[in-house]
Amino acid sequence: MRSGTGPAAGGTAYQAIILAGGRSSRLGGTPKALLESSGRTLLAVALEAASGAGACAVAGPPELSAAVEAAGVPTLLVREEPPFSGPAAAVAAAWSALVLKDKEAGRPQPEWTLVLACDMPFIAQAVAALLAEARSVQIHPLPPSLLSLDETGREQPLAALYRTEALASAVGSIDRPDGLENLSMKRLLARVQWRNVAVPPNSTADIDTWEDAGRWSVKPGIAGIPDVPATEN
Repeated sequence: MRSGTGPAAGGTAYQAIILAGGRSSRLGGTPKALLESSGRTLLAVALEAASGAGACAVAGPPELSAAVEAAGVPTLLVREEPPFSGPAAAVAAAWSALVLKDKEAGRPQPEWTLVLACDMPFIAQAVAALLAEARSVQIHPLPPSLLSLDETGREQPLAALYRTEALASAVGSIDRPDGLENLSMKRLLARVQWRNVAVPPNSTADIDTWEDAGRWSVKPGIAGIPDVPATEN
């Protein structure tokens, strides 16, 4: 992953946020980020999909530090406060870390911010579609944010390319006693304008259960993680 915020391949400058800090309750607590698809952790899959970003931040627990380092790309590892306080809080924590990094380096933030959940084994196809759409709207002065639209017609806010300015405004506009804690992405994005981008079938398929894992050939391949329960194979 390149440092700085200059244009990535194809002229689209962006930074990336990857969410990897959920409880994985329907997987018995097994971290989604450390599940494996074709011999790579799902975190590595997401980082590779975002490899054109000028900077990247992963929102997740310290236990992911080895996996982040193994991915071989310069990445910040941050944690939302309090832990497990939801995707909106995680996005804000990662975004704040990227802002600080750019300020320290004396550079502006890029036009776009890619936001991905870490549990989508085929997400690279969706990212390619989002970046292609971003390139096609560069002629407009204020292109909207871009959300993946899957084959069922469902919008995917955690597989999206946001206008950085719009995301910053959304994070800064929340005024509630608990801040962003347990705030839904829908509420965080209430004032964000976006356009849906149809992405390839199954490119945003996510792993919530062991049944999902079996369907998409995702396995618990990291040492110390228990095998998939036999009753759910």
